[in-house]
Amino acid sequence: MSKHHPTSPNSRNFVPSSRYRGLHGKVVDWVEHKFEEGILYLSVRFTDKTELCWRIATRMTIEEVDLSDWKSGDFEQLRVFVRNERDRSI
Repeated sequence: MSKHHPTSPNSRNFVPSSRYRGLHGKVVDWVEHKFEEGILYLSVRFTDKTELCWRIATRMTIEEVDLSDWKSGDFEQLRVFVRNERDRSI
């Protein structure tokens, strides 16, 4: 029985349990991580002088833009202008 790996809508190109061809049997020389210009680099260097590198970046997204009325002191939502694409309830 295999485990179920849930995927999010933002990971359309991600295939759970995919393997990187050409890596089986390689011997790791060293592993390094570093941050440059807001990107995380994870590097695995092999003894044959090849390297596997992941570049991981974060994104800022607008979750929601709304117009609200606070005249009464309480929040009253008047209109939603933008709702994140993950939420298709509009």
